Amino acid sequence: MKVFVGITGASGVHLGLRLLKALALKADVYCSLSKGAKLSFEAERQLSLESFLNQESALQNCVFLDDENLSAGASSGSFGIEKSIIAPCSINTLAKIANGICDSLITRAGAVALKERKDLILGVREMPFSTISLEQMAKLSLMGVRIAPPVYASYFKGASLEDLQDFIVGKWLDLLGVKNDLFQRWQ
Repeated sequence: MKVFVGITGASGVHLGLRLLKALALKADVYCSLSKGAKLSFEAERQLSLESFLNQESALQNCVFLDDENLSAGASSGSFGIEKSIIAPCSINTLAKIANGICDSLITRAGAVALKERKDLILGVREMPFSTISLEQMAKLSLMGVRIAPPVYASYFKGASLEDLQDFIVGKWLDLLGVKNDLFQRWQ
């Protein structure tokens, strides 16, 4: 299965990277990180994103695509991406996809998923949501997009921040149809 992962500049870039690690051995993964993602990661983690990526051997199986390269494979339906997820998805990226603006590889990949009627999941990261953002999410939801903000459930009984992150990533993997045992499911 070919999966596109877009990681944008919303808070929580580490969740997108955790998703990449979980997907790396289970799918052909193509990833694009926005400039904002790099800035957010470095601000939140006090670590260069490039250093982090070089340390993570599991990510060597991922193909990283330049977000400014609108001629990369993921910008065409004929490339064969089956499922796409943008996580975290900034409000800016949500708005662009909802309004057909394709000024980056991530937004173009979202538009391709829509036109090809392929799975598209948006891990929208914001709180609270404005009425405009809720309207855009509803519009996309009516088109088949699954809106999946990084929200936790108390039943998973996590004991750490890492458990909480695994719960969120596990739920995103479920939506992608990727089997995982990252969290305790409802009993």
